[in-house]
Amino acid sequence: WTLLGEEEQSFAGYGGREVETLVVALRADENWPALVLADNPFYLEAGGQVSDRGEVVGEGWALEVREVRRVQGRTAVLGPLKEGSLPRDPQSALKVRALVAPELRHDTERNHTATHLLHAALRTVLGEHVVQRGSLVAPDRLRFDFAHTAPMTRDEREAVEAIVNREIWADHPVEIAPMAYRDAVAKGAMALFGEKYGDQVRVVQVPGVSMELCGGTHCRHTGEIGLFRIVS
Repeated sequence: WTLLGEEEQSFAGYGGREVETLVVALRADENWPALVLADNPFYLEAGGQVSDRGEVVGEGWALEVREVRRVQGRTAVLGPLKEGSLPRDPQSALKVRALVAPELRHDTERNHTATHLLHAALRTVLGEHVVQRGSLVAPDRLRFDFAHTAPMTRDEREAVEAIVNREIWADHPVEIAPMAYRDAVAKGAMALFGEKYGDQVRVVQVPGVSMELCGGTHCRHTGEIGLFRIVS
């Protein structure tokens, strides 16, 4: 690794999918270079949500982001060069444009918000003993893990589907705000199994439907999800 700057890294992926930023560290591997960005818009896999993809474009070069990893306490993006080559022996931070793949991010957000609606619907149909025990949130699908006393019946599956789709088509706003952990739990926010939380948490709420502590990215309105189907 070559260090190019002392800037603290921040996550810029909540506010947008494209940022102008600086490369503050790089590993100039010929086949799979890696970059650390000062303002990083790429989500690092956590809470079931998969990592983003996209590209980083510099002067005369472009890197395709295929992986996002944690490296020495910071987030690095990795992948092959799409064009050009990284500057040799740079002496200062490199100005770049970082772009998250918009369709993949949006589809992931749709599935993540749908996961919250599904969680609420399962608790309505099966009972409040249902809590999330794991999940996958990807662009092409979601998977939700939970414990229950028996396999779901056909009627229960259809009821859950109907509830989720009703809340999608109601086009509720998705409200996201920081809150003290104690206050969030007191207001009924769901804290997920196995997760560790600090004193300040990020609360994702669909008013009247769902309230969870969550660090992932989400739709602005539930109507963006479109349609929900249980396929297995």
